[in-house]
Amino acid sequence: MHKSLSVLAVPAFNDNYLWLINDGRHAAVVDPGDAQPILAALDANGLTLVAILLTHHHADHVGGVQTLLRHFNIPVFGPAGETIAGVSHTLSEGDTATIPQLGLNLSVLDVPGHTSGHIAYVAQGQPWLFCGDTLFAGGCGRLFEGSPQQMVNSLAKLSRLPEHTQVYCAHEYTVSNLRFALTVEPDNSALVARMADEQAKRERQQATVPSTIGLEKTTNPFLRYQQPTIIASLHASGRLNDPHRQADPVAAFAALREWKNNFK
Repeated sequence: MHKSLSVLAVPAFNDNYLWLINDGRHAAVVDPGDAQPILAALDANGLTLVAILLTHHHADHVGGVQTLLRHFNIPVFGPAGETIAGVSHTLSEGDTATIPQLGLNLSVLDVPGHTSGHIAYVAQGQPWLFCGDTLFAGGCGRLFEGSPQQMVNSLAKLSRLPEHTQVYCAHEYTVSNLRFALTVEPDNSALVARMADEQAKRERQQATVPSTIGLEKTTNPFLRYQQPTIIASLHASGRLNDPHRQADPVAAFAALREWKNNFK
């Protein structure tokens, strides 16, 4: 395993992060929604792009692929369950994306919910998860194509990764996600402390990601939706009216996601 790999955040649009996995010479980009910031970051850091990794088909994740391919003749890894122009290597759970120039292998997980074919990448030998819009710092992606059951299964899969795994999600949504989390679980002291930490980072114009799986498990309501405190909030707010539904985790998750969809 290459000892000197690091991950560079490249901001794009209003709140996206594009990730450059690199060894100081070569780089692989995750979800390049816009080519220009990537080309600028490659130039500024003296990097040559050797691979593109895509998690799902949304334009803010794939919009830069064609331009990058005009500059670099490189493999494009993407989900087998989605049609994305330019993908040369389709992947599904159990597959491995191999980037020989970086000495890096990434295991693939199927994580449908946000989209029907969404995948995530787990670096082998590095504690890194690239999860697109499935798991966010303090939240999860909207269910545009998948079902609550699918998202429950996908988040459970990610939550089983080692707690020190770093969560490289694709958006700077953390403070707004935590504002919702505090509405749902106001007495969670770990969550209160995290909100203070993350707000301080934003005031310093620092990124709040990557997070860790361990931190998400203690503070993210979409990993904690079966906690009695959150179930109680769902009942108190009229989102779970039938007491018999309390035993149904998927119903609780769906109610929580619907609450977040309409949260201001």
